[in-house]
Amino acid sequence: MIWTAIQKFSKVGIQFVSGVVLARLLTPFDYGCIGMLTIFMVLAEQFIDGGFASALIQKKHPTQTDFSTIFHFNMVLAVVMYLILYFSSPAISRFYSIPLLCDVLRVQGLILFIYALNLVQRAMLKKQLKFKVIAVTRVITSVIALVVTIVMAVLGFGVWALVAQYLISGFIPMVVFWGYTKWKPSWLFSWQSFKELFGFGFFMFLTHLINRFATQLQGLLIGRFYDPVTLGYFSKAQGTERLASHTISGVMTSVTYPLYAEVQDDLPRMGNMIKRLTSTIAYLTFPMLAILLLTAKPIFILLYSERWLESIPYFQVLCLAGMGICLSGVNTQPIAAIGKSKLMFTWTIIKRLIGIAVMVSGLLLFGMYGLLFGLVFNTWFAYAVNIGLVSKYIGYHWTRQIADLLPTAGTTLVVGLFSYFIGNLLNLNIYADGALKLIIFVILYMCWSHFFKPESYTYTKGILAPMLAKYKRKFKK
Repeated sequence: MIWTAIQKFSKVGIQFVSGVVLARLLTPFDYGCIGMLTIFMVLAEQFIDGGFASALIQKKHPTQTDFSTIFHFNMVLAVVMYLILYFSSPAISRFYSIPLLCDVLRVQGLILFIYALNLVQRAMLKKQLKFKVIAVTRVITSVIALVVTIVMAVLGFGVWALVAQYLISGFIPMVVFWGYTKWKPSWLFSWQSFKELFGFGFFMFLTHLINRFATQLQGLLIGRFYDPVTLGYFSKAQGTERLASHTISGVMTSVTYPLYAEVQDDLPRMGNMIKRLTSTIAYLTFPMLAILLLTAKPIFILLYSERWLESIPYFQVLCLAGMGICLSGVNTQPIAAIGKSKLMFTWTIIKRLIGIAVMVSGLLLFGMYGLLFGLVFNTWFAYAVNIGLVSKYIGYHWTRQIADLLPTAGTTLVVGLFSYFIGNLLNLNIYADGALKLIIFVILYMCWSHFFKPESYTYTKGILAPMLAKYKRKFKK
């Protein structure tokens, strides 16, 4: 978890610098073009994964035959998916009425081969809990990709700078992971191995495919009903929000799946892990997102300039969805870890169909904000379904989980409202107003934590204290 945290927080810092610099060099149109193609790239990548990475991690003792079988299958699938993208790119560019997208998609699609070449190695490293290797590689890669992207943006490459960043971010880890694992595929393909992994992996693939489609659908809808500039504003708002909602939760969920798989036969222990992780994530991310919501305007103007003012209300609504996103992953992975991939798939269809229906209806009836609030509903409805499954199959009852979260959620709401009204009463300029709201929120939240000592505070302190003490001792030496 420490190494994953280093990776995630370093990535956040690099993305933060990238967002600030590139927002001044590139336009909303550039970001909008990439945003329009995201759904096609995500779905193609998901087809290549096919759930087999999860299957390899979930299987207690995968063999060389298993790894080789999946490798060869992925390479064939990468060729098929790239050809589909290549020949469908003219139709996609006509769909959006932007000819440039044809060439962009064909170049960006090369990432599919990189992804296929790298999937087995990443699964092996996660299975062996080699998160240090993954972390160091990702951090160095992010720095290199950022430098190249900034140089290309300065030279006027526009959207192609973002394409280069995308490809470099995949290529370097592929080379490093091949060199580190020293694994080479054998020239064999076992149908028995494929069927065994397919039994679990196929439903994981369908589950991930539907989830990825649902999370990327808003980009497709905005690009179709609006224009690249509007989608660019949305993409910037979503990217900024995800720096917060996906950072801390991403640290934990990246590590927890292989750990859940290790204790899949001990449900009480798994239930206790879910409780601690859920409480810790909520304690850290709820106030972070609340602060971002309160101080959105000065943050966007200071970091991105007034060019991105229209992103602010989108960002504030997305912060509400981010709180649900933080909790969903922790409650989804345990169901996969105990081998119930078919059950996950069935419930994924139900929750996503309802969520998409609400989101599309919101767009048609109320426009952009109808879509955004539909997205908020989609996120929290998915979380409700997830905790219901955990309640039934793991034993950590949904009423207990809600009760464990109420102190943090309630305090965040009360402190946030108090900070908002105090700041508005004083009628300060935007930067002073944002600073005041931040200070009031942090002081009140920490006072509540110190005096009432909720379990979430205790869990978080228990995780951070040994880490800080360890590095303090090293510093003294």
